[in-house]
This record gives sequence, C-alpha cells and structure tokens, in this order.
Amino acid sequence: MTHFVGRQAEISALNRLLKDRPRLAQFVIVYGRRRVGKTTLLLHWAQQTKQSYLYWVARRETAEATRQSFARALWNWAYPEAQNSEPPLFSNWESLFREMARLMDHRPLIMIWDEFPYAVESDPSLPSHLQAAWDHLFKNHPLMLILSGSHIGMMVDMMSYHAPLYGRFTAQFPIGPLPFSMISSFFPKYTAAERVSVYACLGGIPAYLERFDPNQDLSANIRLHLFSRTGMFRSEPAVLISDLVRETRIYESILRTIANGAHTPAEIVQPGQNTSNLPPYLKRLLELKLIERRVPATIPLPQRETTTRSRYHVSDPYLRFYYRFVEPNLEMVEQGQIEALWRRVGSQFRAFVGMTTFEELCREWVIGQASAGRLPFTPEIVGSHWSAEAQVDVVAINWHEKAILLGECKWGVDPVGRGVVRELMDKTAKVIPGEDWQVHYALFARAGFSEAARLEGQAALLVDLATMDADFERGAGGGWPTEELPI
Repeated sequence: MTHFVGRQAEISALNRLLKDRPRLAQFVIVYGRRRVGKTTLLLHWAQQTKQSYLYWVARRETAEATRQSFARALWNWAYPEAQNSEPPLFSNWESLFREMARLMDHRPLIMIWDEFPYAVESDPSLPSHLQAAWDHLFKNHPLMLILSGSHIGMMVDMMSYHAPLYGRFTAQFPIGPLPFSMISSFFPKYTAAERVSVYACLGGIPAYLERFDPNQDLSANIRLHLFSRTGMFRSEPAVLISDLVRETRIYESILRTIANGAHTPAEIVQPGQNTSNLPPYLKRLLELKLIERRVPATIPLPQRETTTRSRYHVSDPYLRFYYRFVEPNLEMVEQGQIEALWRRVGSQFRAFVGMTTFEELCREWVIGQASAGRLPFTPEIVGSHWSAEAQVDVVAINWHEKAILLGECKWGVDPVGRGVVRELMDKTAKVIPGEDWQVHYALFARAGFSEAARLEGQAALLVDLATMDADFERGAGGGWPTEELPI
C-alpha cells in the first residue's frame, strides 16, 4: 500500500513560497531522517502545482559522474522531445551552472535536488560553487531550488554561520514523522488501542507503516515483518544510524543501553569508559532526535539546563521497539522461532506500550488542550515528574500563576477504579514545588473508569482512549469539567 497522507501544513507553506517566486527566487532546504517521506512530499507537491519541475537524486559516485548525472536530468527537462539524449561533458560546476541558467532562460522552474549530501560527499567544493551560482546566476530567475537530504547533520551544517550557503536559504523544512492522528489513514479497521500499539512499534514513519498489512492483525504484522530474518526491518537500525553518524558501534551501544532502561549518564556509560566521554555522543543523538533529554517538569525553568536529574530516552519508536525486543532475541529470529519469540514479547508488550507511547500521547493531548485554551491555565512546561518520593506520568505547570496539573496514565484492559484516583491525589504534597499552588488532576485510561472512580474524581478530568482518539482525529480537544470542585 502506497498513498500520500497528511503534510498539509508543509504543502501550504511550499505553495506560499511558490506564489512569491515570480518576484523572489526561492532557495529551500528540506531535511529529515530516512524514510520519513521527504521525496514523496516534494514530488506530490510539485506534481499538484501543475508547473514545470525537475527532479534529480544524487548518488554515492565520483564528482564527474555526479555532474553528468545532474546534467542528464537538466537535459531531459530542457529537451523533452529528445529524452535520454546525452548532454555534453562538463569539467566543472561553473560551466554546468552557466548552462543551467541559459537553459532556464527566465522560465519558471521548480528544481529538486534529492539526497544533496551525497553530491557534497563526491565533491566537497559543490556548496561553494552553488553559492556563487546562486548569487550571480540564479537568484534573479523565477527559480525555486530545493535541496533535500536524509543526513540531518550535514543538512543542518549547511545553514551554519561558516558554511558557504549561509544566509542564502529563504526557507527550511525539517520533516518529522506523521502524528498519531494519521495512523487511521493506514489502518482504518484497527481499533484505537491497536493503532496506539502500531504507533509504539513504528512511530509515524510512512515507509514503515506502508509495510504493515491493514487487513492482518497487529500480532501477525509484527511476526511477519519485525521478526523477519530478511526484509527492510532486519537491517534498518544499522542502515539508519550509519546514514547519520560515523562510529556507529558506539552510537548503537548507547541506544541499546537506553532502550533497555538505562537513563542517566552513570547508567548509560559502558564498562571501562568514563562518563566524561559520553556527552558528545549524547549531544549528537539529541541533535538527530533519536533520543531526548527529559527533566522533571517540577524543576524551575532557570535550572532545567543544568540539573543533574535529567534522564535520556530513545525517542524513535521503532528503534525503541527493536532494541527492547528484537535485538536481544536475534538468535530466535535467525532460527525462525517466531511464535516462541512472540509469546516472550507478548507478555511484556502491553506494559511497554503503556509506559512509552500511551504516556507520550497523554502528554501530547494535554499540550493540544493547552493550545486550544481548554485547560484551567496555560502551562509553561508539560512533562512528567519523578523523585524518590513520587512519580507522576503527566505534569503541566505554570510557575508564574503557581498552577499545576497532575495526571496518571493507565493502559490496563479494565476500567480504572477509585483507588487510582485517590492514589494520584495523595501524591500532591510530594510533588508540588511549594505552598499556595492551584492543583488540578487528570486521569487517562484505555478502558475508561468505574462509576466509583467517576464519583471520586469529580474534581478531575477523566479521559478515556476513545475521547483522546476522537480529539486527535479532529485536531481538537475536549473540555475541563464546567463545575470544578475546590481542592
């Protein structure tokens, strides 16, 4: 199954840039991890504009081969009646860019250079040549030049102060995974709980989601694709990481360690290593958005950057699933013991979904509520809390107003009882960062709430999965109880 889903915000932004192109040439940079859908987005958008566009994808080859590959794409665009005719040989980028300007001849053009970092690898001087060409040849043409790439580090570096192309880009588009609300487009027959579980395995990566068969249940898809000895998923972690960083062995080791429950630098550091060697690797993984640094929401804003209470978590759902369940059991995968492996994973899978994806979606839901103005206050931070005394899954806090929301998330298959409500409220004194705070409560439950819980939690917001799912689908939120009881 291959179809285009979502990305309406990106398409609208690209259309606005295109509208300005006749008076202002556009130089756009698009970047995001492998398989996130950059190429699909750009080609879908270019085709729906009904305007002339040229698409070229760079490969890992010599500088001469790279130039001729681009020249061939340029020739096919300029001379469509003579498709596949060979262009002349170009010995340097200057002569090729001059020919490009001549062929454009002030004709409007969308030009997409895909996997641009590969072209730079073949010829590191390319950005300098492109800078000169943009300044002297292209910027007065009705051109929309788009550079796209999966090597996030290299793409971001091109925008840095010392890079040749610094200051030339008129727009940048970091392309992230699809949101949870888009999962129903891939799995229209799945229940909300099943879609949350899919999201826990694959995240919002379109190429992953397209691999799963929407007519088979989740367990069948996991066994067929994620536990396969062959296919895309078998080598995906190594391919993804090697595409982003060097020294892949160290980065994979860090990701593996974090995914299996090590969250502080002292826990993450490898035997025989010093924690002082770890920060550069963590920083790079943070930049690539493969991990995230979490700080208790109750840490005051000025202290959040320097606190030692931070924890690191794998933020990519597929890598989180792979290092938690697949990589430790590769022997079973290689021996084809798929059913035995599923029995082993299945006994832990529900807890895994609840402690990772469901909690994250609950925090995301709170952020959506805040953006829509449906919370009793506007939070400055939405996160969680942990200490030796208490742990709270969802915390939203406004330090200026001294208002705080405490929330608990339950992924069990039975309705939440009154004891869970009371337990959350009993944590209040252990969590609030001082006196005279307005305290609000929210409980999130996959299976809803018992009548006793509803009576106990009249002052709280009780949110079941069906409500959350509907809110995500329509991009809106519910509401706070109209008659909130005093705490």
